Amino acid sequence: MKKGKKYQAVAALVDATKLYEIADAVELVKKTSTTKFDSTVDVSFRLNIDPRQADQQIRGTLVLPHGNGKTKKVLVITNTKLDEAKESGADFFGGKEMLDKIKNENWFAFDTIIATPDMMGEIGKLGRVLGPKGLMPNPKAGTVTMDVAKAVAEVKAGKIEYRLDKEANMHVSFGRVSFSANDLADNLNAICERIVHVRPSSVKGVYIKNAVIHTTMGPAIHITFNGR
Repeated sequence: MKKGKKYQAVAALVDATKLYEIADAVELVKKTSTTKFDSTVDVSFRLNIDPRQADQQIRGTLVLPHGNGKTKKVLVITNTKLDEAKESGADFFGGKEMLDKIKNENWFAFDTIIATPDMMGEIGKLGRVLGPKGLMPNPKAGTVTMDVAKAVAEVKAGKIEYRLDKEANMHVSFGRVSFSANDLADNLNAICERIVHVRPSSVKGVYIKNAVIHTTMGPAIHITFNGR
């Protein structure tokens, strides 16, 4: 597929054979945005692990130092923590009636669901609807909890979820082009440190095959960091 002149111009700024230090990479990625809007900046990893093995599954959450530039609307499903949900700043909250609204009205005016454990039986009935959209609450992601206030605060502060796909790839958004280079570097360092930290003990040899950062529709910039 032929690339446009604007893309070719910014791609020429990137040495495709070089591994850039994080500080240099984030300076460069800000220069390679080709969109008129405030592009998202993503990091993509290719890992040398087998996602089919139970002990090599990687999934978790991380609160980025400077958020990721996305404001998420939170729905809390609970019967026992309604006051806490309201006081915590949740955008929507309620019990089974909220699930009925999703089911009957195809309502999805939220980005994240946080649920108390007692509601998971009801929420599970909508698994075929919520699962494909990535909205099913999960204890590993911190979205099934009795500490509703903490969970809402973390999501609002920019908590992200990282998860390996079936091809052993992982993609995480860590900011926007409008962020300062220092803020982008802080966020990216936090993600890279976490990925190194959660390396499965059964993985031998090379762990991270490839790591690149890029803007929406921008060229890939290969990075290096401690642990790679």
